[in-house]
Amino acid sequence: MATRDEEVYDYLFKVVMIGDSGVGKSNLLMRYTKGDFNIESKTTIGVEFATKSIKTQDKKVIKAQIWDTAGQERYRAITNAYYRGAVGALLVYDVTSMQSFQHVANWLKELKQYADSNIVILLVGNKTDLKDKREVKKEDAAQYADQHSLAFIETSALDCSNVDLAFDRIINEIYKVISTNPQEDEDSQYSRQSDKTKTGGAQGDDSKTQGSTKASSVKQPGVKLTQNPDTKQSDKKKKKSKCCE
Repeated sequence: MATRDEEVYDYLFKVVMIGDSGVGKSNLLMRYTKGDFNIESKTTIGVEFATKSIKTQDKKVIKAQIWDTAGQERYRAITNAYYRGAVGALLVYDVTSMQSFQHVANWLKELKQYADSNIVILLVGNKTDLKDKREVKKEDAAQYADQHSLAFIETSALDCSNVDLAFDRIINEIYKVISTNPQEDEDSQYSRQSDKTKTGGAQGDDSKTQGSTKASSVKQPGVKLTQNPDTKQSDKKKKKSKCCE
């Protein structure tokens, strides 16, 4: 029986969370991976990540390693090391802050500068529970997303609205990229390694940026993956954390 640190999976995806400070990135991550929410959460400095596994329709186990800037954006301290190896990004803004939405363009520019050009991006409007304080119309954000070829969703980390859907959606979109290009998948050379990465914080260690010390690139641009060598999956069902149970 695999321990938590030796969890059996087929693919390991690195997903980054970006957006202005205070938009709720950390609480979205906490809600999705732990089912928790801290209304008094304080901004921390550094880079932190958490992991969660989901199973696709074809029974593949995808382990997502989700990275949170944890306050670095306040000091513009994000570097290319943060984006290196990322195959997905959740670009979060606060629906009660027009400024955070206006800054989305800056974050997209930074993604183009540091991340792979084919990274899967999901635009996330958070804090929909604060209906009386809304400044950004859903229609306007949806139009912006459409103009920039971004997927779009609104969420609330407080009341759990669409949180699981947002993360599961981007993970499945990333998997869709590789599953619809089987020849690229077969021709690529994945890192063969067991998952020894523990859920928790990391402070600027480039060797852990992809959740693996030897992650290599797939030939298709934008898909840098780590594959578990243990291809036989157990029939045991993995527990799925459900929001607000």
